[in-house]
Amino acid sequence: MISSAKAIWHGRFPEGEGEMKTGSGAFEGAYSFKSRFEGNDATNPEELIGAASAGCFAMALSALLSQNGFPPESLEVGAKVELLKRDAGFEIAKIELSLDAKIPEIDEAKFLEFAKTAKANCPVSKALAGVPISLTAKLV
Repeated sequence: MISSAKAIWHGRFPEGEGEMKTGSGAFEGAYSFKSRFEGNDATNPEELIGAASAGCFAMALSALLSQNGFPPESLEVGAKVELLKRDAGFEIAKIELSLDAKIPEIDEAKFLEFAKTAKANCPVSKALAGVPISLTAKLV
């Protein structure tokens, strides 16, 4: 499987603006200096990294739970991606995942073990190995 995406930037920095879109057409959104560094209604690359991280983790955890006899009712995963300015430029400093899980008949220790394993082994976490990724997980 090969996935694709495209970004187009128009104009000089920081006044310019751009669009990002997935190859499948499932997502298309505008981005700009303001959306990336000041926050507004457009998207930014870090927001999309957060969505990818949350989605990958949720799917990996669902697979792990299901394979071990604990199919989840729901896994709600939030992601916060921190972009910081350093002396050498901007960098993604950390990703914080939060999980609210409805999983029948699982004890907390087993749940946390599966969550930790899924976070460490999902492909997006592996791709982002240079960024600290934390997880707060709870059964609801």
